[in-house]
Amino acid sequence: MVAEQPGEGLHTPQLNCVVRVNGLVLVLQLLSFQPLTRPLRGHPLPMGEGSFADPLNMLDIKWIRDNAETLREALKSRNVEGIAAQETVAKLFALDDRRREIIGLTQRGQEERNRLSKEIGQAMGKKDLALAEALKARVAQLKDDMEGAAGAEKEAIKALDEALAWIPNIPLADVPVGADEHANVVARVVGDAPVFAEGFQPKEHFDIGEKLGLMDFDAAAKMSGARFVVLKGALARLERALGQFMLDLHTDSHGYTEVNPPLLVKDEAMFGTAQLPKFREDQFAALKKIEIDEVQSKALAKAVSTEIFLKFGSELDTSDVNLLGGNFFENNADLIFRRIIPPLQELFSEKPLWLIPTAEVPLTNLVRESILDEKVLPIRVTALTPCFRAEAGAAGRDTRGMIRQHQFTKVELVSVTTPEHSAAEHERMTGAAEEVLKKLGLHYRVMTLCTGDMGFGSQKTYDIEVWLPGQNRFREISSCSQCGEFQARRMNTRYRPADSKTTRFVHTLNGSGVAVGRALIAVLENYQNPDGSITIPEVLRPYMGGLKRIAAR
Repeated sequence: MVAEQPGEGLHTPQLNCVVRVNGLVLVLQLLSFQPLTRPLRGHPLPMGEGSFADPLNMLDIKWIRDNAETLREALKSRNVEGIAAQETVAKLFALDDRRREIIGLTQRGQEERNRLSKEIGQAMGKKDLALAEALKARVAQLKDDMEGAAGAEKEAIKALDEALAWIPNIPLADVPVGADEHANVVARVVGDAPVFAEGFQPKEHFDIGEKLGLMDFDAAAKMSGARFVVLKGALARLERALGQFMLDLHTDSHGYTEVNPPLLVKDEAMFGTAQLPKFREDQFAALKKIEIDEVQSKALAKAVSTEIFLKFGSELDTSDVNLLGGNFFENNADLIFRRIIPPLQELFSEKPLWLIPTAEVPLTNLVRESILDEKVLPIRVTALTPCFRAEAGAAGRDTRGMIRQHQFTKVELVSVTTPEHSAAEHERMTGAAEEVLKKLGLHYRVMTLCTGDMGFGSQKTYDIEVWLPGQNRFREISSCSQCGEFQARRMNTRYRPADSKTTRFVHTLNGSGVAVGRALIAVLENYQNPDGSITIPEVLRPYMGGLKRIAAR
């Protein structure tokens, strides 16, 4: 797991859509060949006009002020160096001080206007028109000043909220402190590893699947590239059987309500569950091109050519005047392709919809921007969906097989509850995910993740790792996290306790129940036979039409 760096992005530049006229045609050609669905790279998501950040998100600045040392220690436990942790907290204080200062000035200005308005009335009553006019002039000036202050206040609040959006959740007190996965703690080990016939060396899932002729990575690569797979015949049915079995178990035995959610979501939904802004590079976005006519294109060319010199003129290397035939683009490659083209792409596209990296996103956002009655809690929902991840930080890892795919299927569990029941709900959810592996007869262990290995939005996480004989190691198959009010603040989701006029933020939890592709891997490796066939676990046979064995060709 990649170590988090909460201090990143506090001074993300605001980008505008700008480009030189001479380069406009080339830029448009580049855009026209961009795929409609792709991972967006580069700078963190700018939160300018139309920002989805608001004062009710992330961590509470009042809490941070009252618990500054706690935050510093929490950041250090999440692999932020001591000096960086201090600087991060100091920047937050400075932004909040600026916000408070401007609010104070605005309030004092309003008080002065009110006082002067009364004096105008008194002057008019005394028929002192000269004084009244002078006071009116001062009120008019104050009005102009306050309009400027209102804009400054808005900018100060936005700057603070953008900074807070990069601060991770605070680990609970019982989470082990450590830098990486080596500091994770084994909570329990369940079951035993399978025993194979003497002399038989268990194979990895991709060798098994390819030998069966039912797992095709080459065909997938021809149509989609690396990290995709085509499943055929009995293996395709086995994956479907696993997903259906998990849904039935969670809905019939664990009290979850099945949901069929959208696979495309807006910025606000991704922000609510904390995929944005920090993990933008790990996501795929679906963009719809906007067609512009000749008149619009000429007007745009004039506008952006002017804007490029206002914003980037001092940075452009114009030493090679032969722009298209010379080295102009090579000399300015970083500026053009990292800072000019990306926002221009957004100008020529509608606001993107994001392919969900997990059903956690739509399921958790079912309650966004709402006030719930306590009596409806806990809410427990589940979904079986495709998931899409760019795996930006996974270069060179798990390049063979199905362990790390751009597209995979997963059953997700999400709970919304009260703070008092959050810890118990976490244990319950983890137990529900474990039950899947127990019924499949798979050997696994539960790990309590340390502070440096937890996800950005988590307070506490259990990873369930299944035994894979072909790899001779445990691999993650589920991750169950307690998020506290972290996501609720970002979504502005509250509940009203019984017999109370005030509201509180809900607590949210999420977990895999479980990853279907990795469950398929586990079944293949644990139930393989020396003749190359696969024994179907008994619990899956009703979903496989009674099939007991997938025979080798």
